[in-house]
Amino acid sequence: MQKTNTIELVHFSEEYVDSLNDFELPDEQSQFTALPKEISIEMVGQYPIVILSDNVPVGFFVLHATDRVKEYSTNPKAMLLTALSIDHKQQGKGYAKKGMLALPEFIKRKFKDCNEVILVVNHKNIPAQNLYLKAGFVDNLERRMGRIGEQIVMNLYL
Repeated sequence: MQKTNTIELVHFSEEYVDSLNDFELPDEQSQFTALPKEISIEMVGQYPIVILSDNVPVGFFVLHATDRVKEYSTNPKAMLLTALSIDHKQQGKGYAKKGMLALPEFIKRKFKDCNEVILVVNHKNIPAQNLYLKAGFVDNLERRMGRIGEQIVMNLYL
């Protein structure tokens, strides 16, 4: 396996727009997530997060502290993670795993009240399921129907 560079999670800022707009995903992945340029961040409580490798954007996701969380949890201190993507040109380098492993410390620093992260992953998206399990997420056997089939609800307890 290739050695990966330093990974850092940071809040989105305008300096990353051009790089994020250049992200690409193959069709087999784009059915399960959205590219950063396709995501509208307009609501209070939505926090776009950039995964940097040596200060270069390689990944992206959104943390929600909105009413969407209530669709998956009754925990008022939970956040929802959506739209994780790693630029296709940067895949296979361990960035997604390192980014998700850095998530608990990032949340403890930036969202002190949060004690749980929830996400949903399509049952057909085996690589993503394996990634989340390796990063400490737990499958508590809760299932939902999504726009393209069954979704697995996963939890990361902080």
